[in-house]
Amino acid sequence: MAKTLASRSFGRGKITVAVGDLTEEVTDAVVNAANSALAHGGGVAGAIVRKGGEEIQRESLEKAPVPVGGAVVTGAGRLPCRWVIHAVGPVWGEGDEEAKLRRAVVSALARAEELGVASLALPAISTGIFGYPKPDGCRAIVEEVARHLRAPEGSLADVRLVSIDDETASHFLAALNQL
Repeated sequence: MAKTLASRSFGRGKITVAVGDLTEEVTDAVVNAANSALAHGGGVAGAIVRKGGEEIQRESLEKAPVPVGGAVVTGAGRLPCRWVIHAVGPVWGEGDEEAKLRRAVVSALARAEELGVASLALPAISTGIFGYPKPDGCRAIVEEVARHLRAPEGSLADVRLVSIDDETASHFLAALNQL
């Protein structure tokens, strides 16, 4: 179980920052920090397939490729959620990274709404092996989630920003505290 660092209400829902294993989150859906090919080898994506099962990878490959900023949904295999939303963030250095990251978050939230999801666990998309600077990436993610929850309608009410490491969680927390 993830360790909650803070929760804050926004509009119709709340954002929670937690340190823990995204693959153990008991939510309606989890977001995977994916690449365009939906080849889930390392990082969050690799952990999701290792824990959830190869069926997640097989279903992903049927939906690939996904453009940077896009998101698609698969089943969750053996994970304790119903769906995995694969959001493709930018690789640092490819250009227009902030806009692309924000589009990836917005796309993931849109897929969650299409599914009628009430609770969602979301990692720090692009801030791992894709090299996006953690403070800036976490800020952009928190801002987009808060903007989404401030909208008057939607099923999403509980967004958990989950990181396996304290450093990334501290950047999520700092961004949350700046809103």
